[in-house]
Amino acid sequence: MKIESIVENVTINIDGQDVEVPKGINIIEAVKMVGKGKEVPHYCYHPKLTIAGNCRMCMVEMGMPMRDRATGEAVLEEDGTQKIAWMPKPTIGCATNASPGMHILTGSEMVKESRNGVTEFLLINHPLDCPICDQAGECRLQEFSAEHGRGYSRFIEDKNVKPKRTRLGPNVTLDDERCILCSRCVRFSKEVADDDVLGFVDRGTYSTLTCFPGKELSHNYSLNTVDICPVGALTSTDFRFKMRVWFLKRTHSICTESSVGANTEIWSREGKIYRITPRRNDEVNDTWMTDTGRALYKDVESEDRLIHYTIEGVHKASDEAAVAAAELLKSGNIAMVGSANSSVEEQFFYKAIAERSGAKVSLVSHHGDGDGLLQSEDRTPNLRGALVTGLISELPSENLEALARDINSGAVKTILAVNEDLTELGISRDVLAKAKVIYVGSHANRTSEVANIVLPSLMVFEKDGSFINQSFRIQRFKAAIPGPSGVQSDFTILEKIAAALAEEKATAMTIDSVWERMVATIDQLSDSLRWRTLPEKGVTLDATAFLDLGFVETKNLKYDPAAFKEAHVAQVEV
Repeated sequence: MKIESIVENVTINIDGQDVEVPKGINIIEAVKMVGKGKEVPHYCYHPKLTIAGNCRMCMVEMGMPMRDRATGEAVLEEDGTQKIAWMPKPTIGCATNASPGMHILTGSEMVKESRNGVTEFLLINHPLDCPICDQAGECRLQEFSAEHGRGYSRFIEDKNVKPKRTRLGPNVTLDDERCILCSRCVRFSKEVADDDVLGFVDRGTYSTLTCFPGKELSHNYSLNTVDICPVGALTSTDFRFKMRVWFLKRTHSICTESSVGANTEIWSREGKIYRITPRRNDEVNDTWMTDTGRALYKDVESEDRLIHYTIEGVHKASDEAAVAAAELLKSGNIAMVGSANSSVEEQFFYKAIAERSGAKVSLVSHHGDGDGLLQSEDRTPNLRGALVTGLISELPSENLEALARDINSGAVKTILAVNEDLTELGISRDVLAKAKVIYVGSHANRTSEVANIVLPSLMVFEKDGSFINQSFRIQRFKAAIPGPSGVQSDFTILEKIAAALAEEKATAMTIDSVWERMVATIDQLSDSLRWRTLPEKGVTLDATAFLDLGFVETKNLKYDPAAFKEAHVAQVEV
């Protein structure tokens, strides 16, 4: 069943303006469609969670066209317009669905007074510690208090004291005095993460968020509760008190933990990354991401980062190292061990190098246990990119034992290894010593230690590029911070090597010029596609050529965004 077959539009009136919205949509989402910055304030409502309706902040005034009960005819005003029967009390927008002819007021005196009352009630026992609160700058309570609060407090009694700095799990710390009991975290853990671990104890103003006895908030999606907490109650233990959010630059990126390709935002300042949060893409990851994916940025400052171009252990200029690598690749008997962690642009150049040097290309698969949500079994971000670019044409191997045999027999004398430690993939150091090794990677390992030429590469946070996820959706990422001093972009170095192999002069490469070459030679990329104009949600490529390989995985998620939306709309229709 397709969504289009059950959704119809209806016309409702919002603040005097007729608006066409999908039938069954709630008033909060309907008001957003009006545009012009119009918003119904809310705390407990989240578009990806079930409706709780417990914060009462999203009050609106609602009315319906009047009809004569006996005849069914419309009741008209003196001017001939249909009379509207307004409800005597406001209603909550999150649990009110749009129906034909509905009238909504979002700024009437009744609505304003209701929001003022809710805000005053929430602030009765809320600590006034905004200057030291980690949520300052992205706190909905702070923002709505300024917009809808009275501006003063009538409460003179002592505030309730609740637990502070409570450890809910390895990644989340609770300040219960700030909790407004919206239950977003409770619903997320139960409905999305499938780990019903959070709940409230006690009653009234003494209600407290806690974990069930003998449990803790330790699932791999726990930090999503911090993202959706509208106040400063749930905080990231890692990010607490490190940096004010208004000082941080936000950069769109892609999680490299697995082939899901979750959309992310990198929060950085002055070349340092402070945190990673999910970015909404309903076609890929909704608004969620894994905890383990958030920690990948810490490898940027790892002590084993490669930051120097070397030949036989001696530091050299990048151009000199590239020329030396090209000379080795001209010697024949070449093997290349590619990487599914390389971007599409880099794999494009590796394919060119393989063709010009006659190298036989190998790729190693990296698998782990998938969680059925946003962590797939394929623990690489761009294995499909290697197929689309033509770097490989078959399923990758589990190890490199076949390559080890070729080295021993003398069939392979030079290896170009990309971000792989060959000694962990079936090639011992003794066997590796029989060949010349060119290593391209961001971090040192036992292969880089014995490599004749080392070409340091940038991490995903330091460069522009694109990945193709498990559904063959190509998505772009942007550089958030500069790379180590002196380290050039990977495709710049690779172009120099590829040009030298063809006895051509290398040209200065940009992401745009790389794409000009790619769309001219890669069948799956249409002529109109360009990196800078790729939609934020990405573009799904034609994967029919790869169906026989078993690479297309479009429905592997237990929590499938499209299925969730379809089921929700169907329920509304019923």
